[in-house]
Amino acid sequence: MQPISTLSPMSDQDREITATVMRERSRLGGFIRRRVADAGEAEDILQEVFYEFVQAYRLPEPIEQVSAWLFRVARNRIIDRFRKKKEEPLPETHDIEQVEGGEDSWRLDLVLPASDGGPEAAYARAALIEALQAALDELPPAQREVFIAHELDGLSFKEMAAASGTGLNTLLARKRYAVLHLRERLQAVYDELEM
Repeated sequence: MQPISTLSPMSDQDREITATVMRERSRLGGFIRRRVADAGEAEDILQEVFYEFVQAYRLPEPIEQVSAWLFRVARNRIIDRFRKKKEEPLPETHDIEQVEGGEDSWRLDLVLPASDGGPEAAYARAALIEALQAALDELPPAQREVFIAHELDGLSFKEMAAASGTGLNTLLARKRYAVLHLRERLQAVYDELEM
């Protein structure tokens, strides 16, 4: 009686899958580790991506650009990971701080992830800054100028009023409308990243 072989020869498809995994593992793993601080979670994401690759590769529709496909799936898994994390949403209107002798101030630095918070925070911060720039470009020029002067340049409303001749209440209103618009526009990014 001959022993039954439990190992079947690899098919061409299996060889192609193995070759792709071997070729892309190092680069893809590095990509994920730069964005996910926890090494165990990074490895889990890498395994999920390769699992999805094997499933997709066996479908009748071929994957045209395998490397680009793998990186896109990895990016999506990283975003999914951010979605699972629950952190504080953007501040509501009643959370706006009183500063500069009673002037309302929405603190940009309080809604962006810390710059030294690791790769995940850096990724989220970059996504939010990109969305912030797009949202700022949508603002009417007067609102954008007040927001930038106050939040980014650090000018007080009193300094802006003295320099421009515009009333303090007008400047405050412009900043408030800018903040409401930015909050609405950035909420979609926060929801996507689950921040």
